[in-house]
Amino acid sequence: MNAMILSSRHPLAVGLASALSLAAGFAPAWAQETDHASHHPEAKPAATPSSPKPVDPHAGHQPTPTDKSSNDHGTMDHGNMDHGAMKHGATDTAGSDHSTMDHSTMDHSTMDHSTMDHSTMDHSGMDDSGMDHASMGHQPGASQDLPANAEPHEPIPAITAADRAAAFQDLDAHVMHGESINSYWSLDRLEAWDADEDGTGMAWEAKAWVGSDLNRLWLRSEGERASGSTESADVEVLYGRAIAPWWDAVAGVRHDFGFDGGPSRTYAALGVIGLAPYKFEVEATAYVGESGQVGLGAEAEYEMLFTNRLIGQWLIEGEAWSKDDPAVGIGSGLSKVEAGFRLRYEFHRQFAPYVGVVWERAYGGTADFRRAESGDVEDTRIVAGVRIWF
Repeated sequence: MNAMILSSRHPLAVGLASALSLAAGFAPAWAQETDHASHHPEAKPAATPSSPKPVDPHAGHQPTPTDKSSNDHGTMDHGNMDHGAMKHGATDTAGSDHSTMDHSTMDHSTMDHSTMDHSTMDHSGMDDSGMDHASMGHQPGASQDLPANAEPHEPIPAITAADRAAAFQDLDAHVMHGESINSYWSLDRLEAWDADEDGTGMAWEAKAWVGSDLNRLWLRSEGERASGSTESADVEVLYGRAIAPWWDAVAGVRHDFGFDGGPSRTYAALGVIGLAPYKFEVEATAYVGESGQVGLGAEAEYEMLFTNRLIGQWLIEGEAWSKDDPAVGIGSGLSKVEAGFRLRYEFHRQFAPYVGVVWERAYGGTADFRRAESGDVEDTRIVAGVRIWF
């Protein structure tokens, strides 16, 4: 009744009220169909981690579902995309076409490839030459170590007899020897001692060689003096030929000088010179003289290093003959034996003074000849001397 009175009195007011009622009823539906493109806020720079999270203007609106099958990655330009923050593990790339992707500008260092299925990818057109595989953890042994009993990737074949023969071939004799000419000169012993009533005694032993490693000319000499006169002296000239490592065969001539009216003797000599096991220096020589006289002389030396320069030398030598030779005081059988120890100090490698003790004894017919001449059969003496070589 009031509405009728109002409409009759104020027709304009009634029309406005009707329009407002209609507008209120259609407003929600109209709002949902309105294009929200005009509601987007103005683009802002990317927020830093400390900036508050921007308000999503579409919060509360349900987005329209899209058809994933219509997404074609083949037409997408990945060259300008920043894949550094992308995690491929959660992305389904099974239906993606990577053949047109430009991977040269992609940063793979932060990608998670653990959940990617590479079996369906076509890598034939990819250029891996610029990739740094060391930083990707692809180097051997980066993932896990092989067990201790695992076979190598490329097993090493067992060594055969043919391999050993190829590595250690039979060499011709002395193929490594040089042809240069060298020399060695040594006054191995030059010593003196107190000979009691005979005054001062003196002895020497010298040796030298000149030649190559294969062929040498050897020189040897030794002798004794007492009471100012020479009692014995000899010299040997020998040709030496290397017959084995550390060993030379020698052949030549020995000459014994005669003194105090005694005769001299000359012998053909044949022997060996070398270094025996355990570093014994050995000389053994056979002599053949006039009337079938045959003799054998042998000598062995051994050196002990107390320090680098203090060296002790042990020496033993002897002679034996097949026949008596009274003119030169030689009896058949074992003639004499001499043994001694000399301690030297090498102030210089080529000059070393020494002191020592020497024991000598004559045997058999030689001892008898010495007794007949009132000589000593056995003698022990303290010696002092010098060793020189160059």
